[in-house]
Amino acid sequence: MRFPLPLLALTLSLAAASCSKPATPVADKQFGEQVRGYLLEHPEVLEEVADKLQSKRQASADALIKSSLAQNKPAIERDSRDFVAGNPDGKITVVEFFDYRCPYCKAALPDINKLIATNKDVRFVLKEYPILSPTSEIAARAAMGAKAQGKYFEVHQALLNEKNLDDAAVDRILVASGVDAAKAKAAGASAAVDGYLTDTKALAKRTGVSGTPAFLIGDKMIAGWSMDQVQEAINVARKPA
Repeated sequence: MRFPLPLLALTLSLAAASCSKPATPVADKQFGEQVRGYLLEHPEVLEEVADKLQSKRQASADALIKSSLAQNKPAIERDSRDFVAGNPDGKITVVEFFDYRCPYCKAALPDINKLIATNKDVRFVLKEYPILSPTSEIAARAAMGAKAQGKYFEVHQALLNEKNLDDAAVDRILVASGVDAAKAKAAGASAAVDGYLTDTKALAKRTGVSGTPAFLIGDKMIAGWSMDQVQEAINVARKPA
């Protein structure tokens, strides 16, 4: 976008005049009136300036996210405490930060299952990020506790499919999934799970994840339920560098 020529010419002429002699209150007032008059005649200039400013800010934010994702890549993609769905040896890694009480995480589940089924080269990493309520953390700890019994993914799906998730529903889901609920709760309350949840929240802060769901693919972050964008990022990741 080029600066409008009339305003540019006006600005340059006044700038040249200001270099040849000190500015005076009269000159400053004249300059202000001329600029104001031009902008009133051409208000679209303000829209152009706002668009340019927004583009610069977005580019700066994107660059910052890319840098942060690159610096934290091992913690994002290869934390052994995370559950990996899909192909554990897949060449492309998709990471989801989610909360069991997040309505968008729940709504995205069928699309995620379809994505995993149709992209055989994808490792789908699940990061417990309970931020919405105390029940969110209870559910996350229950799922992590069920992991030791080989029931994580089954419990994970059931928790997301539960429309009215509360503490009682968490208990019911553990039992219905064939989990020893007492052992799962004990495991979920362990120092190891404390550390995992603390580390995940710290990682979210470092990488700019502020809500759920959030998907990370390579150097790209997709905030919110937008599986078309996730699939597009997977397609891009498949292309040779």
